[in-house]
Amino acid sequence: MAQSPLAQFEIHDVAPLSAGGFDVSFTNSAMWMVAVLGIIWIFMVGGTRKAALVPGRWQAAVESVYGFIDNTLSANVGPEGRRFVPLIFSLFMFIIVANFAGLLPVGVVPGVHAFTVTSHVTVTAMLALISFATVLFVGFARHGLHFFSLFVPHGVPAWMLPIIVPVELISFMIRPFSLALRLFVAMTAGHILLKVLAGFIVGLGATGGAAAFVTLPTLALLVGISALELLVAAIQAYVFALLTSLYLNDAIHLH
Repeated sequence: MAQSPLAQFEIHDVAPLSAGGFDVSFTNSAMWMVAVLGIIWIFMVGGTRKAALVPGRWQAAVESVYGFIDNTLSANVGPEGRRFVPLIFSLFMFIIVANFAGLLPVGVVPGVHAFTVTSHVTVTAMLALISFATVLFVGFARHGLHFFSLFVPHGVPAWMLPIIVPVELISFMIRPFSLALRLFVAMTAGHILLKVLAGFIVGLGATGGAAAFVTLPTLALLVGISALELLVAAIQAYVFALLTSLYLNDAIHLH
């Protein structure tokens, strides 16, 4: 029987555990998050352990990613944005590695299935809350109650403030929801499409005969969509980092 395209998002226990009456089992989601952190650790340590004046390929890769985030913050926040490079770099690396890890073809190994942790809104919501909480902390720490002036655009007539201020406040408060949902929806939709096409190919191939010839163009389409999904995985990580830097710019400069 064909497996549902939604089965790839199911969370199940890898090591059942309980503590104080609470279920603290180690799940496949937690296992893949640990794997993502391990990949990032290997990437960073391998590229910086033997740092040289003339970088090798591994060191150049690490420096390129770090420089990319540094340039993004400098362009959108200014010189003050450099203090937030570690945070944005960490968010960017976790998201992009998690997105790519979910596309690894580990299914060729019996009993092993890739899991995309960013396809669960609980994970993307926590990442968005980290971003939003940082913006609030920076805004109030730097400006105090004057931070609320962010909701009063310059040059707006006083009689329009009862309309503009609530709109600005609502648009500000939905930022974490948009961050979380954008990443969650993009990863979920792409993986469902890949699963449906893969199941279609397997089903046609099993029928044999003339129907099997349809599998070739469908397979080509699947390869193309897989490449597109890799691009989407990278773009979503960049968009998350870019929007967070823009929100930090608002908190710092009250634009």
